[in-house]
Amino acid sequence: MDDTQRSPDDHGPLAGFTVGVTAARRADELGALLARRGAAVLHAPAIRIVPLADDSELLAATKELIDQAPDVVVATTAIGFRGWVEAAEGWGLGEALLDRLGTVELLARGPKVKGAVRAAGLTEEWSPSSESMAEVLDRLLEEGVEGRRIAVQLHGEPLPGFVESLRAGGAEVVGVPVYRWMPPEDISPVDRLLDAAVSRGVDAVTFTSAPAAASLLTRADERGLLPELLTAFGHDVLPACVGPVTALPLQARGIDTVQPERFRLGPLVQLLCRELPARARALPVAGHRMEIRGHAVLVDGALKPVPPAGMSLLRTLAKRPGWVVPRAELLRALPGAGRDEHAVETAMARLRTALGTPKLIQTVVKRGYRLALDPVAETKYGDD
Repeated sequence: MDDTQRSPDDHGPLAGFTVGVTAARRADELGALLARRGAAVLHAPAIRIVPLADDSELLAATKELIDQAPDVVVATTAIGFRGWVEAAEGWGLGEALLDRLGTVELLARGPKVKGAVRAAGLTEEWSPSSESMAEVLDRLLEEGVEGRRIAVQLHGEPLPGFVESLRAGGAEVVGVPVYRWMPPEDISPVDRLLDAAVSRGVDAVTFTSAPAAASLLTRADERGLLPELLTAFGHDVLPACVGPVTALPLQARGIDTVQPERFRLGPLVQLLCRELPARARALPVAGHRMEIRGHAVLVDGALKPVPPAGMSLLRTLAKRPGWVVPRAELLRALPGAGRDEHAVETAMARLRTALGTPKLIQTVVKRGYRLALDPVAETKYGDD
């Protein structure tokens, strides 16, 4: 069954919307969650994760933990934990670090990390079989973290919301940075996302770390697109952050973001499932309910994918529903259409075909086109 034949229950709540994903880690997981709910996903990792070239931060964190014992240490990756222990040994602190880790509550995220912990001669207190940081977080929050000092072995981009949730629960969180964030080696996906955002080719952009948000803004500034990007985020493109720390670079630029109550990927996707449909324009037209989404239209709940040129025309008509829009104005709305008004007729024919209900858009001879807004609604809009 193709999209144009689907019943209202066959497509997800994000059908017809395009969502940008800036995450480096767990990007596939986030993309799959979005796609499962019908979204088109534009992947653009805004950062990459590399080992620390300068070990000073890791050395400082290691000395701090040896001198002042934390209540809990969370080991998140096998390679990161091994790298931490090896670095400590190189500084002559290996034995002191292992002694300290042997006296605290040591949690390991999954079997691989547990293997690295045991290879170091330590025993974890607990480890989830699922390798899920969400389970680790749930355990810590259930135990209560108020006033506790928790060290988290970082591995590049923090897992969404983990640190935020611990701090919100009253914990002091000490990061152990084994890796560093850097701009991506291939910047072209980020550039494609920026181009899509400023041209309104995406409906939302998701952020799961503050470095990714900062990196996207920096790249926009380098290309001279920052003012346009901020305008897009302020009006038509929804910036969705996994938590308040992630949102800080955007808020520093005066951009309001949406955030889930629980700082995790699932609630972030659920938030988009509520926010994006609520922002879509819904109109009663020619006896039908028409909802205009990013790259598709719902007509009486049936999903109708529409080409970009058609969406441009439809959005222009929907700005003044029921009113005649001249061909010249519609021509200006078409991307790269030039001066030939025949391009409007061609795009309009394709739009009507895509909608499957030609009477939704009326031709007004020698004047232009109009959405056939239902009479009751037309009076309402005329009074605005």
